[in-house]
Amino acid sequence: MSRTQAEPSEGSLLLDDQLCFALYAASRAVTARYRPLLDELGLTYPQYLVMLVLWEQDSISVRELGASLQLESSTLSPLLKRLEANGLLRRERRAEDERSVAIRLTGEGAALRERARSVPVAIGDAMGLTPEQDALAKQLLRLITANVTDG
Repeated sequence: MSRTQAEPSEGSLLLDDQLCFALYAASRAVTARYRPLLDELGLTYPQYLVMLVLWEQDSISVRELGASLQLESSTLSPLLKRLEANGLLRRERRAEDERSVAIRLTGEGAALRERARSVPVAIGDAMGLTPEQDALAKQLLRLITANVTDG
């Protein structure tokens, strides 16, 4: 069998045969494409992900936010502090449970949503996928995540 015909299941150590490298390269390319769009909004990519969750569900606990983003509290806390310092959200102790902190958008954070509406469109255009390919890619990536996480 030639180098190009090697199956990953055969234990190939060729870089181009590694799904992990294809995922890594795609992730880096997509994240790089986001950068100039998010710079205009004053956000980093991880901050944008936080804002996406908050635009979908304002007033969420730090624990719930971390679960949604699959981030540990130690990673999430600096993101939240920066977003709070930039006036986009506020952290408040919940009255019903002083140990729990609620994250809420400020008016400025809510208003940023309108400016961000062009981001998914620009990224979708850059990816050049049909709606069917987009749905299939998401389905496969979610399956990989679930399988690897459960494994």
